[in-house]
Amino acid sequence: MTISEQDIYWFREGSHARLYEKLGAHWSPGGTRFAVWAPNAQSVSVIGDWNGWSAEAHPMQPRWDGSGLWETVIPGVQPGQPYKYRIVSRHHGYTVDKADPFAFHAEVPPATASRVWSLDYDWHDDVWMSERARRNALDAPISIYELHAGSWRRANGQFLNYRELAHQVAPYAKAMGFTHVELLPVTEHPFYGSWGYQTTGYFAPTSRYGTPQDLMYFVDHLHREGLGVILDWVPSHFPTDEHGLQYFDGTHLYEHADPRQGFHPDWNSSIFNYGRHEVRSFLISSALFWLDKYHVDGLRVDAVASMLYLDYGRGHGEWIPNVHGGKENLEAIEFLRKLNEAVYRDFPDTMTIAEESTAWPMVSRPIYLGGLGFGMKWNMGWMHDTLAYLREDPVHRKYHHARLTFSLVYAFNENFVLPLSHDEVVHGKGSLLNKMPGDRWRQFANLRALYGYMWTHPGKKLLFMGGEFAQEREWAHEGELDWHLAEWPEHRGVQRLVQQLNRLYAEERALHRTDFSHEGFQWVETHDAERSVIAYLRRGREPEDAPLLVVCNFTPEPRTNYVLGVPVMGRWRELLNTDAREYGGSGWGNLGGVEAVPLPSHGQPHSLSLVLPPLATLILKPERHA
Repeated sequence: MTISEQDIYWFREGSHARLYEKLGAHWSPGGTRFAVWAPNAQSVSVIGDWNGWSAEAHPMQPRWDGSGLWETVIPGVQPGQPYKYRIVSRHHGYTVDKADPFAFHAEVPPATASRVWSLDYDWHDDVWMSERARRNALDAPISIYELHAGSWRRANGQFLNYRELAHQVAPYAKAMGFTHVELLPVTEHPFYGSWGYQTTGYFAPTSRYGTPQDLMYFVDHLHREGLGVILDWVPSHFPTDEHGLQYFDGTHLYEHADPRQGFHPDWNSSIFNYGRHEVRSFLISSALFWLDKYHVDGLRVDAVASMLYLDYGRGHGEWIPNVHGGKENLEAIEFLRKLNEAVYRDFPDTMTIAEESTAWPMVSRPIYLGGLGFGMKWNMGWMHDTLAYLREDPVHRKYHHARLTFSLVYAFNENFVLPLSHDEVVHGKGSLLNKMPGDRWRQFANLRALYGYMWTHPGKKLLFMGGEFAQEREWAHEGELDWHLAEWPEHRGVQRLVQQLNRLYAEERALHRTDFSHEGFQWVETHDAERSVIAYLRRGREPEDAPLLVVCNFTPEPRTNYVLGVPVMGRWRELLNTDAREYGGSGWGNLGGVEAVPLPSHGQPHSLSLVLPPLATLILKPERHA
């Protein structure tokens, strides 16, 4: 497709959301059309293996409309052939060979050339796509399995390709009861050890695991198995590798020129210039590209806090205030709103999820109300407070009780996802299991209690791979998970518990229909710091939605005759007990259920007298509630 005047207008306005249809390399039998944005270039040539990488063979022609675009059509170039752009800048004779920012495919790193590619694919996920709005709805059960493609499993030490991965991930995630799989960034990146967070190819899946069609097959296969796919996407920064976006045409084209705005000291990378309209079009087009061409169900947007604050990771004098003298990045705020507006306009049945670690207000609230427009936001506060609480020896937990209860003060200010993510099991932080204090039995019991608490706390769920079977060592991207552990009884018990929690979460509407509403949660016991016990009710929306009572005992002492108020008379069945022997627990419990008596307690008309197992979470449900 040719680049029209309307395309140029939208591109320069910052509102073009489909640049991938216009720029880059587009093959057809009549010739491959190349187009690139390099407004400060003196000349641009397409170099590739078909012309001996000669800059003289195929020069590009500039458009004389002020757009800064260069284009040409080259007959005979075939899909799969590698190429770059030889750019000679107007400034200081700077000459460089650049990968195509809009390339659909790339050479396998450490090679850095782009490849001409067609994105033709025959999709078979019609059923999923027709049901996607329901499955991605805010009142749907959403339990996300976060996965790094290169280190989940390997074959004789080698990466699985996307197709092999699909046939192993889909049955496992489905059997475990997860609803979505989230891939750490699979956009092309030069350094494997960055896990994909240093992106050079914003329109190309990394070739380490196969072709674009292989990734399409991964998404397609998971959809046919009833699983959604979320991609981690990084619009916050990009690496300084010479073949990438950095200093693209001899100027700071994609990034700010001033290092106080354009260089990120935390990650040694460049920061996009969100105030430049063409850069906004580039990023918005990248986001929609994955939703459009790959049928992806959502984007988890990385490092949003670093985008919102001009002083993020910087000391005094290392940043430039905005026009009002503040630290808010007004251009990034506008970009994020435009991004979410475009996503929900064109793909309303998908989701955007912000990794935002501060108290920035209204991240997941509509733009027309002053929000940023994300569908959901990671609840980093819940994660930090909960893990800090559980690191404490149970003897001392009574002094830190507020860490457990504080999350409910703000739980409904945003549409939260509760993350136990990859960030918590790397860089010396240890695995989730090894964060837990005490001997081996207590470590496993603490972890099981944590999962029971997490799956019943308001908010959608996210668990990084390995956590579901209590991986013992922290995550290492150079190998695979320690799958042999899942054969050991205590690890298999944790795995079975996560499976059961996912099943309950999906079956019990009280656990997911009101994740983002006050009406879905009610404290029963919040003040028993001395015994480190909390209890709460989860409620659904409809009269037929049975309430659930959740009780957590975060000490190794069993509690007998522990009285808690409940709203319904009759027998309350013990739906789940994380101390059950099938999960590796000691077997304390309530023999399947307890009868409520008409004695008011905790502001409720009836009460239960319970046995609280050690370091455990209980979930109870009335057999009659109407």
